[in-house]
Amino acid sequence: MKYNFWFVVGSQFLYGPEVLVTVEERAKEMADKLSELLPYPLLYKVTAKTNQEITDIVKEANYDDTCAGIITWCHTFSPSKMWINGLNNLQKPYCHFATQYNKEIPNDEIDMDFMNLNQAAHGDREHGFIAARLRMPRKIIAGYWQNQNVIERMGDWMKSAVGVAVSKNLKVMRFGDNMREVAVTEGDKVEVQTKLGWQVNTWAVGDLVKEMNAVTEQEIDDMMEIYSSKYDISTDNINAIRYQAREEIAMKKMLDRENCKAFSNTFQDLYGMEQLPGLASQHLMSQGYGYGGEGDWKVAAMTAIMKAMGENGNGASAFMEDYTYHLAEGQEYSLGAHMLEVCPSLADPDKKPKIETHHLGIGMNEKDPARLVFEGKAGDAIVVSLVDMGGRLRLICQDVVCVKPIMPMPNLPVARVMWKAMPNLTEGIECWITAGGAHHTVLSYDVSAEQMKDWAKMMDIEFVHINKDTTVQELEKELLVNDLVWKLK
Repeated sequence: MKYNFWFVVGSQFLYGPEVLVTVEERAKEMADKLSELLPYPLLYKVTAKTNQEITDIVKEANYDDTCAGIITWCHTFSPSKMWINGLNNLQKPYCHFATQYNKEIPNDEIDMDFMNLNQAAHGDREHGFIAARLRMPRKIIAGYWQNQNVIERMGDWMKSAVGVAVSKNLKVMRFGDNMREVAVTEGDKVEVQTKLGWQVNTWAVGDLVKEMNAVTEQEIDDMMEIYSSKYDISTDNINAIRYQAREEIAMKKMLDRENCKAFSNTFQDLYGMEQLPGLASQHLMSQGYGYGGEGDWKVAAMTAIMKAMGENGNGASAFMEDYTYHLAEGQEYSLGAHMLEVCPSLADPDKKPKIETHHLGIGMNEKDPARLVFEGKAGDAIVVSLVDMGGRLRLICQDVVCVKPIMPMPNLPVARVMWKAMPNLTEGIECWITAGGAHHTVLSYDVSAEQMKDWAKMMDIEFVHINKDTTVQELEKELLVNDLVWKLK
């Protein structure tokens, strides 16, 4: 889907036709210039002067699948009562852009004609009031429209809005059920579809095996060429790699046939399969599909959404799990990995991931699965967990700093990432557990905490941010208040 955003400008008839012509010309100019700098096109739609114009453009936006959100700006004074019907009907993300066409007050030119034309400061406050009065979830971005930081903030908001569009149409394919007796991978699928739009359904592993049996040797040969071009093959067990290719081809056919962009499986249900899909799942994730291990459909969906929110619509975001800690004083780190399935988008760009085969001492594997082995790159990142609190969904986001793994771990044949959790490892652990964060997360280098906050606001779910300033005591107070507020919703 090629998404765009609509630029809706507010004014009124009071200023006369010449002013309205100027407003429209400027709005078109602004939209055209911003489209060259933003990640998605900004399309000028209308200079709205009546209730009907606003209502009509909102209806049109609601039913246009390519429209990922609207951005409003009041060049002149736009009486806010005319916005009520439209905003009440709006079903797309909404950004109030508080800017003005001119950067500075022109000392020699300013007169009452100039003042009548340039009333953004006046119009934005009127426009802002009605959204506040209606309790509208919205993003407010203030600043000169050509400033770099303003453009970057708008671009980030656009990516969050695209995450909403992806979420509203997301289908998740579950191969079998979730791992037995695990609490956090459960959840209310009806509530999730109502709130987030996800359609989460199960396909039998036997259906996948049937699809695998239909894959041709030529299809596998073609996939092997792709693997060889992207990764270093560091095993003599070529048959194991070919089996992963067979799994990937079959899963992709099923996913695409059902229009699913995320999937989950579990090592406890591999009926008729020789290997847990490792390399197969990793390579699918590198193409933008979301994945969740042990049947974790929530993290599978969040991985797909956050990938779509990243750079070029498929950023460095991946299914992740906290495995173990390094607790040496002054060197406290978390080691993130999984049995097989970590997306190579997290890999150090200077080193090709290796395809290796090793015994996997868990699950129903008949043969040693092939998987990608690599070290994660250094950089600022976040880890995100969506949990079902019973009656509401909570999105937990923690700031982390990823580092080059401090030791080679030669006998650990999996992809691995190491990071410092904020505010520090031990307090970060206590905060995460206090909030109910899961052991499965999405780790992202591309998506920021602010973007996830925007996404949560658009989806009307609770958001908890653990950062460098968070303390357990303050977080406990925040969660208590959240409990009270969300019970009233």
